[in-house]
Amino acid sequence: MTPRQRWTLIATIIGSGAVFLDGTIVNVALPRMGRDLPATLVGVLEGQTYVVNGYLAVLAALLILAGALSDHYGRRRIYAIGLASFGVTSALCGLAPTMEWMIVFRLLQGGAGALLVPGALSIITQTFEGPERGRAFGIWAAATSALVLLGPIIGGLLVDTIGWRVAFLLNVPLLAVALWATLGHVQESRDREAAGHFDWIGSFVAAIAVGGLAFGLIRVQEREWADPVAWIALALGVAALVVFPILMARSEHPLVPLGLFRTRAFATINLATFFLYGALYVTFSYQGLLFQGVLGYTALGAGAVGVPSGILLTTLSTRVGTLAGRIGARRFLVTGPLLMAAALLWYARLPVDSAGWKLTIDQPSTLVPPPSVFTDVLPSILLFGTGISLVVAPLTSTLMGSIPSRFSGLGSAINNALSRVGSPLLGAIVFIAISATFYATLKAGAPELDVTATAVRHAFPPLNPPHGAATPAEVMAARVASVEAFHQAMLLGAGLLGVAAAVSWFGLREVGAGVEA
Repeated sequence: MTPRQRWTLIATIIGSGAVFLDGTIVNVALPRMGRDLPATLVGVLEGQTYVVNGYLAVLAALLILAGALSDHYGRRRIYAIGLASFGVTSALCGLAPTMEWMIVFRLLQGGAGALLVPGALSIITQTFEGPERGRAFGIWAAATSALVLLGPIIGGLLVDTIGWRVAFLLNVPLLAVALWATLGHVQESRDREAAGHFDWIGSFVAAIAVGGLAFGLIRVQEREWADPVAWIALALGVAALVVFPILMARSEHPLVPLGLFRTRAFATINLATFFLYGALYVTFSYQGLLFQGVLGYTALGAGAVGVPSGILLTTLSTRVGTLAGRIGARRFLVTGPLLMAAALLWYARLPVDSAGWKLTIDQPSTLVPPPSVFTDVLPSILLFGTGISLVVAPLTSTLMGSIPSRFSGLGSAINNALSRVGSPLLGAIVFIAISATFYATLKAGAPELDVTATAVRHAFPPLNPPHGAATPAEVMAARVASVEAFHQAMLLGAGLLGVAAAVSWFGLREVGAGVEA
């Protein structure tokens, strides 16, 4: 590896790793945000859902446009702009005064993140060739995973000591280092054949489709299917979803060239990505909420319990990426999601009385987790970590090898858009299931509560502790209801992962020495 290649990897690892790191820290900080940030226009779980899914919806809606801009104006230039923008919006999130402002700043942060993710993979694609590219993607996956591994621990430690706001502010110095490395060492590249015409209408319609469906589905459930704004958003989202492929087929310079999907491997990888990452993001966010808001984990304990999964991803990714480059990715992209589905099925049996890990740095006695962590959580963590280790590098290398290098930015952007759009769309459906299960179970355990009343729904949010005065019986009923709702989410997530495995099994072909076509 040449010095330029080495610095390129460092710059892309830090930049894209900051986006992933932000996601893990936010999941750990969500419960404390729900308690600390006042909210008047949204419910607690609704606001927490927007903080995660609103960010992902904007990210998904703008990723494809960002990839096209990157290919035309220069991948290094757009990537550097993204680094600076993500740093500014991270600072704004760390200073948010209310839940509503946090949602706004997270939407802006999603727009900044859209400039980073496709640029990182595209820059690696332009810098490495042949088998070295598969190894580079393996190193990238392992190194970004190491950053993600630190995220829950650092985030949990900060949330329990200094506060969750510092977790956002940590992005600023990390991104400053990445910006320096990008401007000083990354070689500029662009698509010399790009026309320079951008499908702004297509980008707007894509944003309406994703945002309208995600916001509408979440809002309509929170407001008991009686909110006119939610129904208008749903109608606009459905209309935009129907119009979008028609626009792409008729546009002279489409945002998403439908011809790319004629390549079997490209179409298969993107469809599998939609279901796989939709389940992935939903799992992480709801797991963090349940562990801290219901089971009594500290933020540090909730972060530390996921360390084995991160270690597996970090240590196995490079080897798996190299092996997949030789024998093909199909078997990895089938086995990995099935192992992840088995992990969620283990979570679906999590008992109501499972004890939380109250880990704190000032009490050495808490360093040893309770037995329930080893029986209720650790098997799932190990299965999930092994499964995702088999997925990340093979998926990325197969994707980037299925399209011409001149479309590397756009191809990466399409895949990343589908990975992010899976969370707000599939997550909104899971949100409906969680809310319905929670309030039905709560009503059965505490019949004196009118679960259709707005005041009761604000006082008893799913996957969070009750707000205000609640009797011990109501607190226990809320705990049981949250665990039942979590079980429902995990079953749905396992089903989505099963679909991802089936798509890879039937969609990918192995030709010769394991090369998909």
